[in-house]
Amino acid sequence: QVQLVESGGGLVQPGGSLRLSCAASGSISIITAMNWYRQAPGKQRELVAGSISGGTTNYADSVKGRFTISRDNAKNTVYLQMNSLKPEDTAVYYCNVRLPGYIYWGQGTQVTVSS
Repeated sequence: QVQLVESGGGLVQPGGSLRLSCAASGSISIITAMNWYRQAPGKQRELVAGSISGGTTNYADSVKGRFTISRDNAKNTVYLQMNSLKPEDTAVYYCNVRLPGYIYWGQGTQVTVSS
């Protein structure tokens, strides 16, 4: 079993920054990918940023140039640095970790961008 603990959400003004963290612990063998998803009210959950083991990263078009995903493999932790935040970035953000044959989700952390 793998546990994911997220932190870093909150309320921020438009143009501000936040950094989300997600630490994985438990029976971790090989992590194949660590991702961030988000879900806004009334919308489907969407992939925001992904990091495949080996170094490849990918981003939703809506966050390119503003968000950066990074990992500390020694700590099994993934981060999402969010800059130039917009009201449309308001959502619950979920960490997603993939191991061979398994997918785990964090509990979600609320990000609200509002003046």
